[in-house]
Amino acid sequence: MPAQKLREFLDASGVRYTAFGHRPAVTAQEIAAAAHVPGREMAKTVIVRIDDELAMLVLPAPAMVDFGALQAAIDAETVELADEREFRNRFPECEVGAMPPFGNLFGMRTLVAESLADDDEIVFNAGSHAELIRMAFREYERLVRPERVDFVVLATP
Repeated sequence: MPAQKLREFLDASGVRYTAFGHRPAVTAQEIAAAAHVPGREMAKTVIVRIDDELAMLVLPAPAMVDFGALQAAIDAETVELADEREFRNRFPECEVGAMPPFGNLFGMRTLVAESLADDDEIVFNAGSHAELIRMAFREYERLVRPERVDFVVLATP
């Protein structure tokens, strides 16, 4: 079952979504493979510190954060990967690393990679490493109102 807070928010917003399970996996790429979802549609979340404030980045599973590009694009003094001890309490219903990409529900600035908007749908962790949600990207964007930024590079095999 999706995290209660997320499910209530989606239901109250009248959004059509599908929640589905898969064999447990941890990395976004493993999850995409287990769920038979193209990696470019599978959104992963990365928590960073932007000028000493926690923020959520949302990017395709096979991509990596280009910290320099992100810092320049948002005109930040510093952008650093956050340590899980800094944010684990912000997501009480979620397994660490399985946070849904709804920073707005957790009081966090949310930045989404431009490339995720290339597909009609987005698939993401629903709070656990064994359940996903699929929904229209335009609905995700309407609900979260993330900043669209070009900050990713494709991971090399």
